Amino acid sequence: MLPSQDIDRLIEIMKALRTPETGCPWDLEQNFKTISPYTIEEAYEVADAIEREDLHDLKEELGDLLLQVVYHSRMAEEEDAFAFGDVVEAITKKMIRRHPHVFGDEEQKAAGFPKGTWDRIKEEEKQERKQQRAQMGLTEKLPRFLDEVPSAFPALTEAEKLQHRASKVGFDWGAAEPVLDKIKEEVEELTDEVKADAPDRAKIEDELGDVLFAIANLARHLEIQPEAALKRTNAKFRRRFAHIEDAAQAENRPLADLSLDEMENHWQAAKKFDPTR
Repeated sequence: MLPSQDIDRLIEIMKALRTPETGCPWDLEQNFKTISPYTIEEAYEVADAIEREDLHDLKEELGDLLLQVVYHSRMAEEEDAFAFGDVVEAITKKMIRRHPHVFGDEEQKAAGFPKGTWDRIKEEEKQERKQQRAQMGLTEKLPRFLDEVPSAFPALTEAEKLQHRASKVGFDWGAAEPVLDKIKEEVEELTDEVKADAPDRAKIEDELGDVLFAIANLARHLEIQPEAALKRTNAKFRRRFAHIEDAAQAENRPLADLSLDEMENHWQAAKKFDPTR
């Protein structure tokens, strides 16, 4: 089998990998839940290539992410649920429907995209989905206000979006200052648990989660994405730690041989070279 630019070749490859007896043993063992973490990982690797502005890697990572779509589609097809073509049809239908000012008739194009159009289309889609699920015999649970925020989001992002959603009905501090006070309160509670005579790991984890949740709330009020802020700090940590590593190499010493005091001195030097980034 030869590589190809045709999507059908990728579908053929996945079908072959999932064919009993002749396919790949590892691929045959997988299911939606076991593949899901890889799907999330590949999406992050796409984002990483974009952040590094590496278009060569981006091409490779987009291929890996596309493979995940084909993989899930193949497993669904094996269960007679849907196939890759159905996925393509669903997203093309959605994109055409959500952009009447681009794909609609002349009257719709002339009207542009009036305020409220997006919400109206989303509501229509929601009702159609409800009807389709009913026809398939799938029970529809009573929707909760926060259900629109996927639990599969990274935790900090989920926290920020949950708080933003709750703020729409007035469940909010209203300003950054009270959130700062809340963070101090949560840190004090965490400190009490850590310093307890018999520390309870579960309670410590709960209190630490409360601190992170409050910090995500502060980021929202400051109009800063918490994931972006932490990413920025992670990058700064990488740069400054690399300075320590470079210093060790300059001395022909293994990194692990440096004492903590030596590492701290090199860290402080790195901060002088990298004060604001």
